[in-house]
This record gives sequence, structure tokens and C-alpha cells, in this order.
Amino acid sequence: MTEDDSNLFREQMGDVAPLSKSADRIPLQKTIVQTPGLELRRRAAQQEIAKDADGLTSEEYIPMVEPRDVLEFKREGVQYGVFKNLRQGKYHIDSRLDLHRLTVEQARQQVYQFIRDCLKHDIRCGLITHGRGENRDKPALLKSCTNQWLRQLDEVLAFHSAQPQHGGTGATYVMLRKNEQKRTENLERHHKGRKFRG
Repeated sequence: MTEDDSNLFREQMGDVAPLSKSADRIPLQKTIVQTPGLELRRRAAQQEIAKDADGLTSEEYIPMVEPRDVLEFKREGVQYGVFKNLRQGKYHIDSRLDLHRLTVEQARQQVYQFIRDCLKHDIRCGLITHGRGENRDKPALLKSCTNQWLRQLDEVLAFHSAQPQHGGTGATYVMLRKNEQKRTENLERHHKGRKFRG
């Protein structure tokens, strides 16, 4: 900046006075546009925070279902015929868990341990009885929790509300993955069979 520029600047700014600190200031507010994507990301972040060490969401972040809603879920890769047999109650139930009269926290621990135990003992199909909770302050609370928790456990391949003889919409069939040891044994047996025929 030359001396002429400085003089011109001082001349132009000569009658300008600085604002006093007491001048009214208008706080600027950041406008947040509520979009469906933003809401989904917020909910997902809240659920991540809400998960405990077992990886299961705590009660306040559970999406609620109705007492008589049918629960159904299958992972990609589960064949339609397999899921249909599960839905129709055609698989032998090797293990059962009853959540009646448990708190949400007790139920969460029980569901987590039940799935671990089933996997350990190579149980492929289980039944969880959660009830419908129709006359409760929070209808279908344990049912809603079960619906959410089973989706979060990688060992669960599929689940579906039970047939009437097994508890109807107050219970859920659960199909589990093979445990790693059984999967390895099956691969070895299959491989030996191919070598022998070859």
C-alpha cells in the first residue's frame, strides 16, 4: 500500500466511529433443516451410544411393535424354503427361553446368553417366549426388545413369530448359524467325500 493509498483511506474513514460494546447485537442462529436422512443418522448415532458391551440396544431406543404384530426377519442368503419352514414351525425346537416376569435388563442378558449357549451347543433352532404384554403400561415391550435384539446378533440367521401351538405372536422361532467347529467339520467331511469319489 502506497502513502497516497493510506492518506485516501484515512480521509474516507475520518468520520467513522467504532461501535460501542453495548450496542444491541442480534445473535445469529444456525438453521438446521430436518430431513429424513438427518433423522435416520441421528437415530443410528443414538442407538450406537445406547448399545452396551453385549452390543444390544437399551430400552429407550427400541422401536415399538404392536402386541399382535407378526415378527419376521431373514438375512440375505437364507433360502426362501428354509425361511418358510421356520415360519411354519417345521423345525425341531432344540432350546427354549421364557422372558415372562423379567425386567428389560434381565431379558436382554438372557437373550444374549441364550444365543451364545445355542451356538456353543450347535443348536440351530430355538424358541423365545416374550409374550404380547397387552395389558401392560408399555404394551409389547419385551416383544419389541426381542425383535430389535435378534436383528443385532450376527449369529441369528432368521426369526419369525411362532405358530399358535408354540405361543403365536407371543413367541418367536429363532434360526441360528452353525458354530465354527461344526462348519469346519462339515467342510472336511465334504472334502474327504470328494477325494474318495475322485
